Amino acid sequence: MPDETPAASPAPPPAAAPAPPAPAATAATPPPDSGTQFNIGEEFGTAKRNLPPARIVVIGIVIIAVVAAITAMLQRAHPQGSGSIDNVTAVEIPDQNSVLVAINVTLHNSGNRTIWIHTIKATLKTDSGEFSDDPASVVDFERYFQAFPALKEHAQPALLPEVKIPSGGEAHGTIIVSFPVTEDAFEKRKSLSVAIQPYDQPVPIVLSK
Repeated sequence: MPDETPAASPAPPPAAAPAPPAPAATAATPPPDSGTQFNIGEEFGTAKRNLPPARIVVIGIVIIAVVAAITAMLQRAHPQGSGSIDNVTAVEIPDQNSVLVAINVTLHNSGNRTIWIHTIKATLKTDSGEFSDDPASVVDFERYFQAFPALKEHAQPALLPEVKIPSGGEAHGTIIVSFPVTEDAFEKRKSLSVAIQPYDQPVPIVLSK
């Protein structure tokens, strides 16, 4: 009689495999910025971008300098009058290496205002230097004429400071001055000039011969 061995219990079914993990959520991509981009460097710029080229700056400076120079020349003061040295007589002072000189001058007022003479000065230029002198006082004229009659030959009334010359008018007169040179050196002079400085005038009226 066969053994009645109980049948083996069936094997348990295999465990179910775990479900795969859900994929990670992808980070949302931010939408593109639709606003205006701001660049601080472009906002404020640079010297190279904002300033004009150096060549233009130099040209502008040159133009300004030329205009200023022309304006200064046009506004430069000019003498209000003119005139001439009409006669010169020189005599040597014995033993003093000096000369007395009588100078006749004519002065024209070509301006619109009266010329009021403030000062008069004569200047002599020679090979040995330059010498200046103010005219002698009118009270000394007669004494000089007596000592040196040649000074009186062409003399006119003295031209003095404080003389007034109306617009369009003229004045004639003599001044007597002294220079520390011999008569020979005076005759070989380079130039002789008389500067007449009016009141309220920036430059003198200079007469030369």
